[in-house]
Amino acid sequence: MAITTRDRYEQIKRFEGDLSQCMKCGFCTFFCPVYQEEFVESSVARGKNMMIRELLAGELDYTKEYADRLNKCTLCMACTTNCPARANIPNVIVAARADTVEARGIKFPYNIVYRWVLPRRTLFGNVVRFASWFQGIFLPKTEGTIRHLSMFLSALGKGRQIPEIAPKFLRQVVPVVNKPPAGVETRMKVGYFTGCMTDFVLPDLGEHIIDFLNRKGVEVVVPKEQGCCGAPVFLGAGDFDTGRKMADTNVKAFEDVDYIISDCATCTSSLKDYVKFLADTSERKEAYTKFGDKVKDISEFLVDVLKLPASAYQPASEVKGKKVTWHDPCHLVRHLGIKDQPRQIIKSIPGVEYVEMPNADRCCGMAGTFSIYYYDLSKKIADKKVEAIESTGADIVVSSCPGCEIQLLDGVIRNKMPVKVMHIMELLQ
Repeated sequence: MAITTRDRYEQIKRFEGDLSQCMKCGFCTFFCPVYQEEFVESSVARGKNMMIRELLAGELDYTKEYADRLNKCTLCMACTTNCPARANIPNVIVAARADTVEARGIKFPYNIVYRWVLPRRTLFGNVVRFASWFQGIFLPKTEGTIRHLSMFLSALGKGRQIPEIAPKFLRQVVPVVNKPPAGVETRMKVGYFTGCMTDFVLPDLGEHIIDFLNRKGVEVVVPKEQGCCGAPVFLGAGDFDTGRKMADTNVKAFEDVDYIISDCATCTSSLKDYVKFLADTSERKEAYTKFGDKVKDISEFLVDVLKLPASAYQPASEVKGKKVTWHDPCHLVRHLGIKDQPRQIIKSIPGVEYVEMPNADRCCGMAGTFSIYYYDLSKKIADKKVEAIESTGADIVVSSCPGCEIQLLDGVIRNKMPVKVMHIMELLQ
């Protein structure tokens, strides 16, 4: 394949230190969720490391097969966490995806979605609204507000269970500025990065978070100008150019706040990753760094910033007397190093029994578009998580990543388990 004169390995070379860190010991094979299902060398960090090295040496080219092997990774960071040398091969994989996009482009229809739909919030909302109409006609309900993807939508995952698109989006039902109620002193002002899932699918969760924070003396600003965090675009697809446009939009939307809080681990991590992957100028590096330093996961914000006492965590009526277990989203526990804070919150809730899940930090297999491209593989990874949930005897499995929640929901319904999937904030009054 003929490539332009631009450095065809520009992004990979930025992370050559991570590439050379790998000792080829193969320890990652014991922890990689993809390798544990396929037992194929190119599925694991060591194999991808060698594949990218061969690309740099001119022994491989940007072929379709190369791109597919590169995409078959959840970026869960289990390899890095358990690597004796702490080789961050996921960094290299994201960079390699970016160079692959420069060489091959993005195939239809994903190029339309990533470059034209996701970056334009109004257009994105209209597309989602149309999808809601389509969903209501063509996708049968399984139970409650859960719908079943018909077999003719196999590109989205044969038989997948998905939550219903909300009749009204969060941005349509809450004002831009949400102040604490009368008599409650304002402690600080935060921006609420709602993300796509909370905005379009789970607006009730967003309203509850705003109300909870208001009652704790936090003014919450929900900028209309904010958009998608960009994770599917620059981390998943490797489109750094479009990712920068999305990053610039979000940075500008949240200029005048003390902190930026997010209820989605993937969004939180991605917002902080702007500076690592997208800062191509000194101005962007400064802006992305300042922005990323303000971003906090909701559990981290409640425990480490607000420092709420245990008495602040009162149970919602539907969780009283229930047994609860916790799933660690990969972006929360490994990318951000947030592990204790959500557990501290759950254990503080009176009338709720907490039980630790075996391998609570094992990847659930969602990983955004990974679960669309490789749904059958994604299900196999999820089934291990479902077995762990079942072993706890829990009534409720809790997380703080809407993407993980969709995957867990799909898993428990497929396996006919009487377990409810909830966001950690839904446990609270």
